[in-house]
Amino acid sequence: MTKDFIQSIAVLAAFGAALCCAPAHAFALELDEQLVCKTDAHTFIQPLLDDQYIDPNPMRVESNSVNAFRPKRGRDLTAFGFHVYAVLGYQRDDAIFRQGSGKAESDSIYGVVVSGPSDSVRVRVQQAGSEALVKQVLPFVLTAIVCGAG
Repeated sequence: MTKDFIQSIAVLAAFGAALCCAPAHAFALELDEQLVCKTDAHTFIQPLLDDQYIDPNPMRVESNSVNAFRPKRGRDLTAFGFHVYAVLGYQRDDAIFRQGSGKAESDSIYGVVVSGPSDSVRVRVQQAGSEALVKQVLPFVLTAIVCGAG
C-alpha cells in the first residue's frame, strides 16, 4: 500500500470519528461475505446504494480517487463483528465513483473503516478466510479493511 493511500485512510478516520451512532432500531447488514475480496468495487458498492445503506454522494474523494461513503442514519453496517464508520470504493470508468485529482492506485479497490483495534480486526478477517488488507488508521480506534489494494 502506498503512503498516499494510508494518509487517505487517516483523513477518512477523522470523518468516521465524527459520525454519530445509529439508533437502536437500525437496519443491520453484515458485510463479511463481500469483504473476502472475490468481487469488484462496483459489485460491492451498488447494492449498498440501491438498498440505501450508504449516502450516494461521497463524503470525501481522495486524490487517488478512493471515494468514502457515509452510512445513512438508521442503517447499521458491520464487518466481521465491527461497526462500520465509512465504506470505501473506486472502480475505473464507473459512473458511481467520482474521479480524484491524482492518479488512481488500482482499477478497483473497496473496503470499509471499522471501529476496533487492528490486531483484533486482523484476527477476525483471517478467520473468515478473507484476503483483505487490514491497516491501522487510528491506534486502538479505527481500522481499514481493504480489497484490491495489492
